Amino acid sequence: MIDLHSHTTASDGQYPPSELVARAAAAGVTVLAVTDHDTVAGLHEAKAAAAAHGLELVPGIELSAFVHGKEAHILGHFLRPEDPDLARFADRLRDERTHRMEAMVARLRQLGFPVRMEQVRKVAGDAQLGRPHLARVLVDQGWCIDVKAAFDRFLGTGRAAWVERFKLDGAEAIRLIRNAGGTATLAHPGSSKMERPEIQALAKAGLSGLEILSVDHNPSVRQKYLALAAEFDLVPTFGSDFHGEAVAPDHRLGVAAMSPELFQKLRERAPSSRPV
Repeated sequence: MIDLHSHTTASDGQYPPSELVARAAAAGVTVLAVTDHDTVAGLHEAKAAAAAHGLELVPGIELSAFVHGKEAHILGHFLRPEDPDLARFADRLRDERTHRMEAMVARLRQLGFPVRMEQVRKVAGDAQLGRPHLARVLVDQGWCIDVKAAFDRFLGTGRAAWVERFKLDGAEAIRLIRNAGGTATLAHPGSSKMERPEIQALAKAGLSGLEILSVDHNPSVRQKYLALAAEFDLVPTFGSDFHGEAVAPDHRLGVAAMSPELFQKLRERAPSSRPV
């Protein structure tokens, strides 16, 4: 069973890399991509755990980028985690995330909610700071009933505590991934409201795959994106987008998979797989 989209505590997932891998193996997953947001920090631990469980680890990342003014989540697969440009970019994003979180905390305090950065850091641990960590603080303090409510009321785009973030161009995200030896795949295009013009632009920039077998896509949405994948020669992929039951209960490991043939087709498109 092949699953090319999952998250650990290195970004906004519930489980440390080793536990994520153990849970994936128990669910029947044989090939797992760890694709934390804007960081490869969890891949070393995940690789060791994968070896212990007899599971193939696909080193990955998920970059938030923009195309035609829309936010697009771009997955990198088969990349070299030690790539220096990728490392520098991750360091820059860590600083950007910290400044953004400080601004969101300040806005919440102005609204009468005495949130502190120390609380957010405690929830995040060593992970990249993100809105889900702040949402969990709001839930823990009793100001919101769950993470979704925190986003709907305060943290979603345009909401009371929303702060604009650094915008990475979609073509630049693909360039970073490909220069690190990886393939670039557009994640959950349906829920991101990606249409033909955006997919065409990303395909021209070097996109390799389209995450079609997402739990967020009903059969008609899958058919729509299968047609676009065929039109632009993109490999249809599957990813559970697993974060953990406490973060995203509808996204589970072991519920579906992509075929080995499609997985091999995607692998062959990775610059790192080509002879030097």
